[in-house]
Amino acid sequence: MTKRNETPEKGGLVDLTENRTLKKKQTLRNNEYYTMQDIFDELYRKSADGHVFKDLMQLIASEENILLAYRNIKNNKGSQTKGTDNRDISYFAKWEEAKFISVFQSKLDNYQPKSVKRVEIPKDYQPGKTRPLGIPCMEDRIIQQCIRQVLEPICEAKFHDHSYGFRPNRAASHAIARMNFLLWRNQLHYVVDIDIKGFFDNVHHGKLLKQMWSMGIQDKSLLCVISKILKSEIHGIGKPSKGTPQGGIISPLLSNIVLNELDWWLSNQWESKTSKHPYTHVDNRRAALKKSSNLKEFFFVRYADDFKILCKDYDTAQKIFEATKQWLHQRLGLEISPEKSRITNVRKNRTEFLGFALKVKKKRNKFVSQSNITPKTKKAIITKLKSQIQEMQKNTEATQSNKLNAMILGMHNYYAVATQSSKDFSEISYIVNKSLYNRLKRHISDSAKKSQTYLKFYGAYNGKVTSVFGVPIFPIYACKYKAPYMLNQSICSYTVEGRKLIHDRLNNLSNIMRYLLANKEWGKSTEYNDNRISRMAGQQGKCFVTKEALKVGQMVCHHKKPLNLGGTDAYTNLVWLKGEIHLLVMATSQQEIQKHIQNLGIDASTLKKVNSLRLLSGNSEIE
Repeated sequence: MTKRNETPEKGGLVDLTENRTLKKKQTLRNNEYYTMQDIFDELYRKSADGHVFKDLMQLIASEENILLAYRNIKNNKGSQTKGTDNRDISYFAKWEEAKFISVFQSKLDNYQPKSVKRVEIPKDYQPGKTRPLGIPCMEDRIIQQCIRQVLEPICEAKFHDHSYGFRPNRAASHAIARMNFLLWRNQLHYVVDIDIKGFFDNVHHGKLLKQMWSMGIQDKSLLCVISKILKSEIHGIGKPSKGTPQGGIISPLLSNIVLNELDWWLSNQWESKTSKHPYTHVDNRRAALKKSSNLKEFFFVRYADDFKILCKDYDTAQKIFEATKQWLHQRLGLEISPEKSRITNVRKNRTEFLGFALKVKKKRNKFVSQSNITPKTKKAIITKLKSQIQEMQKNTEATQSNKLNAMILGMHNYYAVATQSSKDFSEISYIVNKSLYNRLKRHISDSAKKSQTYLKFYGAYNGKVTSVFGVPIFPIYACKYKAPYMLNQSICSYTVEGRKLIHDRLNNLSNIMRYLLANKEWGKSTEYNDNRISRMAGQQGKCFVTKEALKVGQMVCHHKKPLNLGGTDAYTNLVWLKGEIHLLVMATSQQEIQKHIQNLGIDASTLKKVNSLRLLSGNSEIE
């Protein structure tokens, strides 16, 4: 299994696509703030060159990597979820940073995971069905995050281009775009659907560790830690002998490692195969392969454990179906589900993938891809929206209307890449709106004004605006088809060129961030030292009051409400100020106040901001 040495291929409601982009950029900024980006880049480069890694634990246990893990987890929605020890991320917030680092370095030296909490959560868009989720304790999640941060660049250099699930910079829309391309451009109309039976519950631990070894991850201490994670006791059930626990931070990465071997086995049958005949272009390569071999053309698309193999004819599809079934059994010890695995001719029937039903329709002389939301998913969307409306009937607060809007917007963003999405959501809207009017007619107004958020996302629609609890409800029918874009394979979180396609480097903040990281305020909490960096980034390196660029040695991180008056180290209670502005905020004598005002030459607007900070600090306003 080899990978060519090149970079891989793109307080109100926020667009979920925009939200993913912001999160992606923030992750990269976090890497840069904690001076880990260059190290991750080097891991990626070495992995692409076939380097063997035997000393990764030292890097995993480094001060910068541990603090980066804390920062990444703290910002996650799941940071407030408690494990079997009943602790969330707030448990560590008050710890001194030195203590936090020391404790986790000691845990990594002799790692013993705590038991995992088992919960059953509803399956997305499958009413009545649940899937098991394992929730590790917070300290185990932090350790898993430390490991994931170091392993991800190594694995990304080895993963196949057309694996799209649980990977940075990739989304389900990219997998759908690839499917559309193969159906239209290559005219591959026989689709092999293979459903792996209970994949996440049946991963062989020993095989997984051998696969990691083959990828160059040969640090025995690290592999021992991962083995312990895999065998973590599930509370009330016991220690598992196989499977990767869904819910663990590192589990998606480990699952991709398992199936990466399948990706390359499939790819090497045709897509990555080279011909003895010379060629200069991909189409010529395909022609040369056909001349020099009896190989049949086929391609695959994978998203997590859901994958499709696309072929030109039924005989090829039948052969690759049987071969893949045998390979999964013999190589990975995995079985397929006979009732869910099949060969589909998409000229006649639809194939389902990630909630979409895909088919081809003849247009002029070629077949083009056509897609709908699957009937099962449409039914589940209706159930989910109706369930929220029932909740609104019980809890008559504006926050519940906002929650309904968030659900509608999220559904539109995900399913807009279906060519028939507008038609599908019109049908959904007809059914759900009946429920909305029947259950909430006392709280509905049909003369509401469009909010700024409404105008941002649905301003182009001129239909009647319905509000519930004073909040305009997003029109369910208003889903406009948005063609999915093929992933730009140059996008990569671990190359300078790849990151330029994601965000502009923060050159103006680089020096000041490096200074803050190198000059910790020892004796302060982990939360404070992390939030002061976040606040500096939030202020773009400028003074909170004057908006002037801050300079090292002439700036102060100020608590709006002092700790001795009940203030905290929370992000919202911190601001960065110019040194002399801070002196003015804290000054108590009139002589000192007048001196600073004269030196600074502040105007009425600036004085207003200073006074608001003085009042929070327990000082009187300056007249």
